[in-house]
Amino acid sequence: MRSALAPQQHAAQVRPAQASDLATLMAIEERAFATDRISRKSFRRLLGSRHAATLVAEIGGKLAGYALVLFRAGTGVARLYSIAIAPEFSGRRLGPRLVEAAEQAALARGAGRLRLEVHEANAHALALYRRLGYREFGRHEHYYEDKGHALRFEKRLAPASPHLRDAPPYFHQTTEFTCGPACMMMALAWADPAYRPTAGDELKLWREATTIFMTSGPGGCEPFGVAVTLKRHGLASEIYVSRAGPYFLDTVRQEDQRRVMRLAQEEFRREAEELKIPIHLASLGESALIETFEQGVAAIVLVSGYRMVRRNVPHWVFVFGRDGRHILVHDPAAPRDAHGNATGQETYAVPLSEFDRMARFGRDELRAAVLIRKGRLQ
Repeated sequence: MRSALAPQQHAAQVRPAQASDLATLMAIEERAFATDRISRKSFRRLLGSRHAATLVAEIGGKLAGYALVLFRAGTGVARLYSIAIAPEFSGRRLGPRLVEAAEQAALARGAGRLRLEVHEANAHALALYRRLGYREFGRHEHYYEDKGHALRFEKRLAPASPHLRDAPPYFHQTTEFTCGPACMMMALAWADPAYRPTAGDELKLWREATTIFMTSGPGGCEPFGVAVTLKRHGLASEIYVSRAGPYFLDTVRQEDQRRVMRLAQEEFRREAEELKIPIHLASLGESALIETFEQGVAAIVLVSGYRMVRRNVPHWVFVFGRDGRHILVHDPAAPRDAHGNATGQETYAVPLSEFDRMARFGRDELRAAVLIRKGRLQ
């Protein structure tokens, strides 16, 4: 994303751009950018495209700036491609206003995240996006015409929801391989307000539930291990998984590790049957998921780690309810400081369509969820 932003103040009226705005948009483009300009032909095409939304800010009836958002079918990620403000309207806080409008446009189209690129030398724009909650996750080398590098940013979009203010206790994972145990701690606290985890609970639960090796080191949990561990800790669990196991064997290369994984998973399957845990070889679809929340049920759900933690690994999140067409999620992979402490809480509302895309892993799109019901077993 190109960005020509200056410090601004005062509100403005934002509306969708019209074909009649083309000449003014081009005038702003030429004044705001010395290179990497959008051509008149491209602007005209984008104004009529269902895969783009061009928003313009007006002050006193004059077009003062624009933001251009791009959408791609089959993904829950929108892209803030370009934003620019006419120099005479600097100092009126049009930058934050246009970014907010772009975020609302993305939410309205079912996008759960908004991405953008910024020239690494654009200190003002970098400070603005960080202040607005965007997180850097990558870079493009020699991205701009001047051979400058682009820093990539992303923000998870979520509507304001009163249900998020009343969210159950949150615990972040302190290692790369304990997302499952962190979710189990959240499930235990959700089911029993008296639960207070000790410093060792996360690794204790990991030892009880894990079956997975990873090429980079220790691994995490699969659905039967999660369900059995929860049941042994007094919770009523229920398994939904789209196919029979074993799972995640393609995450390791050595046959002896795959053999151990098969045996461990077979044992968890046997224990689940002995504990009479309900097992459904079926995906938990949208309607069934909504129905579970209406019954006061929470879930630990498998998602693609690539979408959440930027690594192609299985990842577990704790899902504790819904608000209309949004799913309420605790993601244990909170940002951490140098001491391993969470610097923030990853709790947000995800559009149902985006959550459906998230809740699958691997080439065979494995879908798995462990449902947990309120109240401890006696």
